[in-house]
Parts: sequence; structure tokens; C-alpha cells
Amino acid sequence: MTANPSAELLDSLLTATGQTTAVREEVRVWSMSGVERVTFPDGATAIFKYAKRPFDNEGQALRLARTLGVPVPQVHASAVLDGWLGMLMDDLGPTVREADDLDGVAAAVVLHGARTAPALPVLDQERLRTLPARALEHLERLRKAERWQDADDVEDALDRIAQAAESRSAGATMGPFGWVHSEFHPTSLHIGQQGWMLLDFARAFTGPGLLDLASWHGTIEPPHSVRLRVFLEQYVTAGGTPDALSRRGGLTAENWALGWHRMWAVEWFMEQSIRWIDDPATDPAYIKTVRRHLTDVLHHLEI
Repeated sequence: MTANPSAELLDSLLTATGQTTAVREEVRVWSMSGVERVTFPDGATAIFKYAKRPFDNEGQALRLARTLGVPVPQVHASAVLDGWLGMLMDDLGPTVREADDLDGVAAAVVLHGARTAPALPVLDQERLRTLPARALEHLERLRKAERWQDADDVEDALDRIAQAAESRSAGATMGPFGWVHSEFHPTSLHIGQQGWMLLDFARAFTGPGLLDLASWHGTIEPPHSVRLRVFLEQYVTAGGTPDALSRRGGLTAENWALGWHRMWAVEWFMEQSIRWIDDPATDPAYIKTVRRHLTDVLHHLEI
């Protein structure tokens, strides 16, 4: 995979949309993706987003969501080059305010109510149940690379979760089951003059919608069961399925959601560490985050 080919991607997208040149202005840039505002000679603007595999399916997900009636930015052109995706999208302009919990439940009800799309990857009970085993496989690869050597506690926690995973994953396909945004935070909800739009569909999949609801309040602060319960009740009041409040896997809906969301995050962080980022310098930060999330998994899944 080559170094970031954003300039070549933008050239392809400009050609595809009949433009010749554009002035680039960074909005947010990370190691694996970036968002820029581009201004054309006539003064019109668009958003140019580029992202490295595994975030290179967002164009397809956005087009699917838009077709199914979910308010998302329109993708005018997309291209893939050497494992990188580039997209030119609507510039939604400035937000009028930050999204609050009621905005979040309204967006979740619409997204979770959309028809499922066969093109999306599926996280059903079987896939959910295997998350701790998959994380253990990542740990084995890290150790073979002589990394994460002092992480026996991580292995022990994952072993305990793997043993309980079959019973605790029960109810995974109970409603809401369908579209999962997977990066569902207030920053992914753009509230502008014309209403709201959902952004950041790079990791969308078909699965338990409770994972979205469990991610809304972020993962920096410790998870809060009571706050999530209130959020779930708001979701049902706004038109979400009443099953969102049902016990599953022997747990309350909120504890099931928080526990499995953090387990999903652990597996993702460990895969990033060995596969997508693969930089030993990041290990201390990743290990610290994984340990914190595993403590939450054990607590909320009551293991």
C-alpha cells in the first residue's frame, strides 16, 4: 500500500466531476483518513474525504443509506487507488448547534428502521460470540512479534469472556437488529440549517442496534448504565422498537449493550494494533485502552 495518494485521488475525482482545479483546505486529518474542504474556481465548495483500508467502503455505505432514505451527504464521485478511497461529497456547511441526546435517538430510530443492505458485513450472535477469541488471536500475533509481552492480564480477561460469550451473546438478533453506524457519536451527526445528516459510515454493518446506542456517550468516561437506560427509553419513546429495553443474555439491555460494545471495541483496537496501524510505538496507549475496556466488559457482562 502506497503512502497517502490524496492528490492523485483528488485529480481523478475532479476529472470525473468535470472540474479542472480546486483549492484544498484541511478540516480534520488522521493517519488513516482525512477530511478537506475544496473550493472550485467558481466559488462552489465540496468535501473531499479520503481513507485507507479498512475504511475504504464508506462510499458504498453512504450510497446505500441514501437510497434507503437515511439522511446522509450525497457522494458525487468516488475512486479507489492503492487501498485508499477518495470521495467528493456535499459540503453541508457549518453546524447550527451540537447534537444532543434527543437528536441522537431520532437519528438512531431512522437508521435502525432502514431496510438492511446485503452488501454490509454482518455481526450476528455467532460473530459476536467469537469476538473474544478473535482478540486472543490478535494477541497471539502481537506476542509472536515480541510485543504486548506484559499483557497476561489481557489474556486472562479475554479467556474469561470467551468462556461466557455463548450465554452472554444471546439476544444479539433481537430488535433493533439491522443497520449499525458503529461510529455513532454526537460528532457524527451534523445539524445544519436544513436539519440533520449522519456522517462517518466507514465501518457500518448489519448487527445489534444497541451497539450504536451504547457508543453515543463515548468511551473516554466510564460507561454509565443508568444514563444508557434513560437513552434507551428515549429511543423507544421516539419510535424505536420496545425490544430495545428487553433483557438479553441474562442481562439488562443497557449492561448487555455496554459490555458487548466495549468487547467489540477491544477486538477492533487489537486488530488495529497488529494489522492496520502495526506500530510498536503505539502499544502502550493501545494496551492501556484495551485494559480499561476489558474491565468494563467484565463488569457489564457480569463475568
